[in-house]
Amino acid sequence: MPTNLTRHLGRPADVTLADDLRKTVEQGAATSILLAVSPLVGGVSGRYFADCTEAVPLRRRPAMTPVTAEFMNGVAPYALDPAAAERLWEESLRMIDLVSVDGH
Repeated sequence: MPTNLTRHLGRPADVTLADDLRKTVEQGAATSILLAVSPLVGGVSGRYFADCTEAVPLRRRPAMTPVTAEFMNGVAPYALDPAAAERLWEESLRMIDLVSVDGH
Protein backbone atom coordinates (compact mmCIF):
# COMPACT_ATOMS: atom_id res chain seq x y z
CA MET A 1 0.00 0.00 0.00
CA PRO A 2 1.66 3.21 -1.07
CA THR A 3 2.32 5.56 1.85
CA ASN A 4 5.18 7.72 3.08
CA LEU A 5 5.39 5.86 6.41
CA THR A 6 8.88 4.53 5.78
CA ARG A 7 10.41 7.71 4.40
CA HIS A 8 12.62 8.18 7.49
CA LEU A 9 13.99 4.64 7.74
CA GLY A 10 17.22 5.55 6.03
CA ARG A 11 16.98 3.05 3.25
CA PRO A 12 18.76 3.93 0.02
CA ALA A 13 16.61 5.80 -2.48
CA ASP A 14 17.02 3.05 -5.07
CA VAL A 15 15.50 0.36 -2.81
CA THR A 16 11.94 -0.36 -3.79
CA LEU A 17 9.41 -2.92 -2.76
CA ALA A 18 8.80 -5.76 -5.20
CA ASP A 19 5.31 -5.82 -6.69
CA ASP A 20 4.56 -9.20 -5.11
CA LEU A 21 5.16 -7.68 -1.64
CA ARG A 22 2.91 -4.66 -2.16
CA LYS A 23 -0.47 -4.71 -0.41
CA THR A 24 -3.85 -3.20 -1.00
CA VAL A 25 -5.35 -1.06 1.74
CA GLU A 26 -7.48 -4.04 2.79
CA GLN A 27 -4.46 -6.37 2.93
CA GLY A 28 -2.49 -3.78 4.88
CA ALA A 29 -5.28 -3.44 7.45
CA ALA A 30 -6.01 -7.17 7.82
CA THR A 31 -3.51 -7.91 10.61
CA SER A 32 -4.59 -4.91 12.69
CA ILE A 33 -8.24 -5.86 12.31
CA LEU A 34 -7.54 -9.50 13.18
CA LEU A 35 -5.73 -8.47 16.36
CA ALA A 36 -8.46 -6.02 17.31
CA VAL A 37 -11.48 -8.29 16.93
CA SER A 38 -10.56 -11.96 16.68
CA PRO A 39 -11.07 -14.30 19.63
CA LEU A 40 -8.19 -16.35 18.19
CA VAL A 41 -5.74 -13.86 19.67
CA GLY A 42 -7.72 -12.88 22.77
CA GLY A 43 -5.36 -12.32 25.66
CA VAL A 44 -2.28 -12.31 23.43
CA SER A 45 -0.02 -9.38 24.24
CA GLY A 46 3.58 -8.32 23.70
CA ARG A 47 4.04 -10.17 20.43
CA TYR A 48 4.61 -8.99 16.89
CA PHE A 49 2.38 -9.97 13.98
CA ALA A 50 2.64 -9.65 10.20
CA ASP A 51 0.35 -10.96 7.48
CA CYS A 52 -2.15 -12.19 10.08
CA THR A 53 0.35 -14.46 11.81
CA GLU A 54 2.91 -14.11 14.57
CA ALA A 55 6.17 -12.69 13.23
CA VAL A 56 9.18 -14.98 13.19
CA PRO A 57 12.22 -13.81 15.18
CA LEU A 58 15.08 -13.10 12.79
CA ARG A 59 18.45 -14.76 13.33
CA ARG A 60 20.23 -12.12 11.26
CA ARG A 61 19.43 -8.79 9.71
CA PRO A 62 18.05 -9.49 6.24
CA ALA A 63 19.44 -7.64 3.24
CA MET A 64 17.53 -4.54 2.24
CA THR A 65 18.17 -5.13 -1.43
CA PRO A 66 16.10 -6.73 -2.60
CA VAL A 67 13.46 -6.23 0.08
CA THR A 68 12.19 -9.72 0.87
CA ALA A 69 9.24 -11.27 2.68
CA GLU A 70 11.70 -12.23 5.44
CA PHE A 71 12.53 -8.56 5.92
CA MET A 72 8.86 -7.57 5.89
CA ASN A 73 7.53 -10.29 8.21
CA GLY A 74 10.28 -10.87 10.75
CA VAL A 75 10.89 -9.33 14.14
CA ALA A 76 14.34 -8.31 15.37
CA PRO A 77 15.58 -10.08 18.52
CA TYR A 78 16.11 -6.76 20.33
CA ALA A 79 12.38 -6.02 19.94
CA LEU A 80 11.64 -9.09 22.06
CA ASP A 81 14.10 -8.28 24.86
CA PRO A 82 12.19 -7.62 28.13
CA ALA A 83 15.16 -5.83 29.72
CA ALA A 84 15.44 -3.49 26.73
CA ALA A 85 11.69 -2.84 26.89
CA GLU A 86 11.99 -1.94 30.58
CA ARG A 87 14.89 0.43 29.87
CA LEU A 88 12.90 2.07 27.06
CA TRP A 89 9.88 2.47 29.33
CA GLU A 90 11.94 4.00 32.14
CA GLU A 91 13.76 6.35 29.79
CA SER A 92 10.46 7.42 28.23
CA LEU A 93 9.07 8.23 31.66
CA ARG A 94 12.23 10.15 32.54
CA MET A 95 12.00 12.16 29.32
CA ILE A 96 8.49 13.34 30.13
CA ASP A 97 9.36 13.96 33.81
CA LEU A 98 7.34 11.09 35.25
CA VAL A 99 8.40 8.20 37.44
CA SER A 100 7.29 4.61 37.21
CA VAL A 101 4.90 2.94 39.62
CA ASP A 102 7.73 1.45 41.64
CA GLY A 103 9.30 4.90 42.14
CA HIS A 104 12.12 4.72 39.61
